[in-house]
Amino acid sequence: MAIEVGSKLEGKVTGITHFGAFVDLSGGVTGLVHISEIADSYVKDVHEHLKINDMVTVKVINVDKDGKIGLSIRQAVDKPPEQQQQQMPPRGPRGGGDRGGRNFRPGGPGRATFEDKMSRFLKDSEERISNLKKSTESKRGGRGGRRS
Repeated sequence: MAIEVGSKLEGKVTGITHFGAFVDLSGGVTGLVHISEIADSYVKDVHEHLKINDMVTVKVINVDKDGKIGLSIRQAVDKPPEQQQQQMPPRGPRGGGDRGGRNFRPGGPGRATFEDKMSRFLKDSEERISNLKKSTESKRGGRGGRRS
């Protein structure tokens, strides 16, 4: 049986790592379920959700040219259509365009312009470089003098 992207398969968990779980599919083919694809909620430890020899239903989300198979447990679970719509992030009044729940307006009230940020960066950078030079010169020169 060929493994195709989008197909749902049954598999057995054969290994667990800190970044995901390896699942043995039919025919001795193994794929990886990344930790972000185990559950809809935040997964801190894979061992809290899966154990070795667990039977799981997975969805094939990608197959690389070198034969690596990416799997998802959370995408394999069928959700009612109303739940899928609720999980989508709400859009702003003009179809998105906000950042972090706030409308983004460059140069708005109380915001520094690019030129202000750049001049502050250059000033801080020059201070750091001069402090670094002072500390290295004092270590090299002994009695505060420079070597020639």
